[in-house]
Amino acid sequence: MEKDPKETWEGKVSATLRNASAKQTWELVKDFFNLHKWFHPLDTCYGIHGSNGEPGCIRFCSGFSIPSDGADQRVSWSKERLLAIDHEERTLVYEIVDSNIGFNSYRATMKVSPMVADDPDGSLIEWHFSLDPIDGWVLQDLIAKYYIGLQRVAAKMNHHINTANSPNASVL
Repeated sequence: MEKDPKETWEGKVSATLRNASAKQTWELVKDFFNLHKWFHPLDTCYGIHGSNGEPGCIRFCSGFSIPSDGADQRVSWSKERLLAIDHEERTLVYEIVDSNIGFNSYRATMKVSPMVADDPDGSLIEWHFSLDPIDGWVLQDLIAKYYIGLQRVAAKMNHHINTANSPNASVL
């Protein structure tokens, strides 16, 4: 079956953080060069160009759960450029500029918003992405992988924020 050259896959996942304000959550999300602190499958993430959090900066990420597209390449990696960041709207936009995971025309937006209904002290992270279809993949499987990944990120961030806010937290 031949792919439609104009077809684009799109997905959106979200996760909530309890007792972690949008401001607190944004402080962690906007740290573009340190995603590995929160995204468990990622072994490393560091800046290779520009200043962290400035549009145009590029990070190198490796070791995530998306398989590389070469049988002899065991470690998956990507180089990702920050395209835009809006601190008032708590939104960042980035793209993959090079990788060995088969993602072409990949662009993503992460947004942090306050929760109002369930938890006025909580926050919501939304991750929207678009890319060209990937041979051998099904879009719903990719969305499910992102959903699980974001739930883990949110849990780790939530634990960090709530531990830091705990009256028993030690000051370093």
